[in-house]
Amino acid sequence: MSPADAHQEMGGLYREHHGWLVAWLSRRLACRHLGADLAQDTFVRLLSNRLPPDLREPRAYLTTIAKGLVASHLRRRQLETAYLEALAALPEPSQPSAEERLLVLDTLCEIDRILDRLPARARQVFLMAQLDGLPYARIAELLDISLSTVKRHMVQALSHCLAAL
Repeated sequence: MSPADAHQEMGGLYREHHGWLVAWLSRRLACRHLGADLAQDTFVRLLSNRLPPDLREPRAYLTTIAKGLVASHLRRRQLETAYLEALAALPEPSQPSAEERLLVLDTLCEIDRILDRLPARARQVFLMAQLDGLPYARIAELLDISLSTVKRHMVQALSHCLAAL
């Protein structure tokens, strides 16, 4: 398909389904503005990828993309809420600037995305070691797994994090 044909097909998809997608997202999120933003993000995501050549169910395709964006948005909102609650506990002179807060939040979201791609047990072992500071033997005891399994999960998690960088 030529770039002109792809552009025309994308325009048709946008004209035919944008309003429906905004309405669907707005109902799901109970916010018209957020629905409109995520609908735009859905089409922006489509622009960076190629449309499947035999797209028979465009709404199902758009819904799949939009659901992923909704999940990312909700996860980011949860992280932001937790981060802001942690900041509220800090004394006023220790408060980071708005720019620093945004950088930290973006970093937290990226870390969350990376860790979310790990198998659940490897993620759990990694977080227990890195956040809770637990030694491998204690993690093995708490999770009722062998020490070698803990080490294997840590290697898997660390390799995954390095590959993501």
